Order: sequence, then structure tokens, then C-alpha cells
Amino acid sequence: MPTLPPAKTPLNQHSLQAIEFWLLSLGATKCIDNPCVWEWTLLQWSAEIIIKQDELIVMWMDKDLKSQFAFPYGLPREDVEAALKHGP
Repeated sequence: MPTLPPAKTPLNQHSLQAIEFWLLSLGATKCIDNPCVWEWTLLQWSAEIIIKQDELIVMWMDKDLKSQFAFPYGLPREDVEAALKHGP
């Protein structure tokens, strides 16, 4: 099991394995058809997280709302995690 760098570490200094472990620890699940896509469902909303080469794309889905945001890998993991948990 990989260990995560400190939370203030930018995502671009995480290995792919560490990023996947982090998403798994948040409760996201990897899509069987596309290993770059993760699905994350909470009570209030769900999100699709896409691991791209230069950024992490998040598409939040609520009852009537869909919003998308791209997080550059230069951002600290703790900032991205806080934004993800905040939701759309």
C-alpha cells in the first residue's frame, strides 16, 4: 500500500499510484471501462474525477446541476481535497 506525501505537497509530486490511493481513500471507485475515470458518490452529490496528463478534471452532478472544474497538478493535495469535498 503506497504512502501519501504530506498534504501540502502538490499533486505533481505524487506518483500515479499515490493519487489513485488518495482517491480510493476518499471513497472514490475506479471505472472498470476507463482506468483514468473515478466515480465518487456522496449523499448530496456525485462526481466523476478524470485523471488527465496535466490536470485533474472534476464533474460534479447534483439533481439539477452539473459543473466542471480542472485542478492543475501544481496545487497542494490538501487544497484540491478541500475543494472536492466542498462540492459544486
